[in-house]
Amino acid sequence: MIKKLLKSVREYKKASFLAPLCVSMEVILEVAIPFIMSFLIDKGISAGNMGLILKIGAVIIILACISLLFGVLSGNYAALASSGFAGNLRKDMYYNVQRFSFSNIDKFSTSSIITRLTTDVTNIQMAYQMIIRVAVRCPLMLVFSLIMAASVNKRMSLIFLCIVPVLGGGLLLIAAKAHPTFEKVFDTYDVLNNVVQENLRGIRVVKSFVREQHEKEKFGTVSKQIYRLFTKAERLLAFNGPLMQFSIYFCMIMISWFGAKFVVGGKLTTGQLTSLITYTMQILMSLMMVSMVFVMIIISRASAERIVEILDEQPSIAQPENPIHTVKDGSIRFENVGFSYSGDKDKLCLKNVNLEIKAGQTVGIIGGTGSSKSTLVQLIPRIYDATEGAVYVGGVNVKDYDLEAIRNAASMVLQKNVLFSGTIKENMRWGDENATDEQIKEACRLACADEFIETFPDGYNTYIEQGGANVSGGQRQRLCIARALLKKPKILVLDDSTSAVDTKTDAQIREAFATKIPDTTKLIIAQRISSVMHADMIIVMDGGEINAVGTHEELLANNEIYREVYESQTKGDE
Repeated sequence: MIKKLLKSVREYKKASFLAPLCVSMEVILEVAIPFIMSFLIDKGISAGNMGLILKIGAVIIILACISLLFGVLSGNYAALASSGFAGNLRKDMYYNVQRFSFSNIDKFSTSSIITRLTTDVTNIQMAYQMIIRVAVRCPLMLVFSLIMAASVNKRMSLIFLCIVPVLGGGLLLIAAKAHPTFEKVFDTYDVLNNVVQENLRGIRVVKSFVREQHEKEKFGTVSKQIYRLFTKAERLLAFNGPLMQFSIYFCMIMISWFGAKFVVGGKLTTGQLTSLITYTMQILMSLMMVSMVFVMIIISRASAERIVEILDEQPSIAQPENPIHTVKDGSIRFENVGFSYSGDKDKLCLKNVNLEIKAGQTVGIIGGTGSSKSTLVQLIPRIYDATEGAVYVGGVNVKDYDLEAIRNAASMVLQKNVLFSGTIKENMRWGDENATDEQIKEACRLACADEFIETFPDGYNTYIEQGGANVSGGQRQRLCIARALLKKPKILVLDDSTSAVDTKTDAQIREAFATKIPDTTKLIIAQRISSVMHADMIIVMDGGEINAVGTHEELLANNEIYREVYESQTKGDE
């Protein structure tokens, strides 16, 4: 896990090395000062030698200034290294998420990924900064101070050796108990973020149904759960304080007790006792700082495991070794295709699909909810891969194509229409970043979007709010269709993408497709028979299987499911 995380240090290795180096120099100087101070007291002050006092005093001031300089440098390098490391970690995670297939994304919730990119990375950043600075400083200070204390008086230094194992054992016990609780805390953070995200995204629905109180209670329940878990973890970590206080006061009492006896007995000078007390404080402060680092590492360990899960996740859909970059045409063939979201062949949601569609055909797909209509078309551009059988486009297995090539050739307008913050032009250029203004307008004309765009004061420069909140559902659908058309695809998939469009506009869009893009294969998933009745071929889906294939007239005469849908939709027109 650590090795995986450290790969993200990269260009900040130098700063990561210089921070502990400067800390080491700072510690050496800090440890040297009390030793020199003992000489100042014993040889200078006690003897009344003013010349020696001034010389040793000047040396101490110089050493203190140099130590301060190294301290400032170590802080700067540690901040630079930790911030850079965190930035690289976020970038590596985000880039890996961009490579995920839909099945990988299904594994992690959106809120969980956001928490890992923010809260978890911040925890790692803080831990890394403490590790390369505080976690280096404290052990060095502890070791050097012990050595210097032993050089002053070996018997007195044994006090420290007695207390260190007690403190270390206590910290290990606290860590073992607290870590599982922190894991639960961060998992619950995912749930909390999901509640907030869902509420904000659906705030209009919440208000229209007057469900604010319900949402408050739901938020409060998750918040209380985090509170209980954090309280439990903090109770365990709270033992760290009393343990440290016990260690500090024990050492101070022992040093004062034995020190006084040794000074009276002539076995210890006043200067040596002063330096021993200083070393005592350095040792105990080092132990206290070690305990703080230990607590931070306990918290960050759970975050590190969650981050590595994202970094280790491999896309379930990978590029072939020698990909084909050109899609000849929009012909489609399914051969004995089966699909399961879990990859389990015993739990197929799409079964025994055998189908052939010629390039340029318009194909309608209808069926009840859960009949796997969307799943069927998502296998074409390899949003998912077939569990069984094979899908061919242009006579080539889709798994042999370059991913970018097949997805550019098969343009999809998904069920959930998404527009991004920016102008209409900027949204359109998702289809073709080099599209001219005229090409954008032509695509919008084909999608019947130009008629409402031209009514906006800013026309094609109208700013679209996040998610397309400032346009209607039908307008959003038509903009998404226009964006897909700009890709000039060989296959165009409309997954229930005209459901919010009135019947007249729907007919205009279909007519434009037939006359303007005749060579593009068009797959139209729809709930309305009127949207597919003029198609060259209509596929009726039922229970994850193809129930029937034919024209409107053939299915009306021979297929019960199609006839029932048709009659239910036309009953009011009779």
